[in-house]
Amino acid sequence: MSALPDGVTLDYMREYIIAAHFNLEKVKEVLAAHPELLNLGYEWSPGDVEDALAAASHVGNTAIATYVMMQGAPLTPCAAAMLGYTERLREFIIGNPAVATAKGAHGIPILFHAAYSGQTEVADLLVANGGGEGAAFAMHAAISAGQLTMLRWLLDHGGAADINILNYEKKTPLAKAIEAGREDLADVLREAGGLEVVEL
Repeated sequence: MSALPDGVTLDYMREYIIAAHFNLEKVKEVLAAHPELLNLGYEWSPGDVEDALAAASHVGNTAIATYVMMQGAPLTPCAAAMLGYTERLREFIIGNPAVATAKGAHGIPILFHAAYSGQTEVADLLVANGGGEGAAFAMHAAISAGQLTMLRWLLDHGGAADINILNYEKKTPLAKAIEAGREDLADVLREAGGLEVVEL
């Protein structure tokens, strides 16, 4: 992690990055006071550095991602995937084919980010260029964003093989769909063999 500006503590930086997942107003407040923090990250563990755009991208928060980019944060491949910017992502891949298998903060695959967008052409682009890792895990993102078409795509591209994959809350995709009140998503998961609860 880069050295912090004068007057900024590690705890303050941590709070800013936590806010960048879900709290747009806090992000605006922090950047108004310390614009120099825009592209700085917090190191959760050795090698796992997360900045505001990365935080917003892996939870599918388009409002925060868009805001920090408007302030000057450069677009990243994972953010492009989450926002459904197919052509921008294609440009990233042309420049560096390894982008198709990129990972964002916490080692989360780029396909997970793409699942939020609901745009299967983004996922197809990743697969066509050697990516597509983590289809089962990405179902959690599709469910969080209510993306039925993307959920079906993920099931057809490897997700069904691990349909009961648990998220950080130790919940299955079906459990999350039910919790969200999305019976359309839940029905698709049930048809594919999904369970609401699995033995740990």
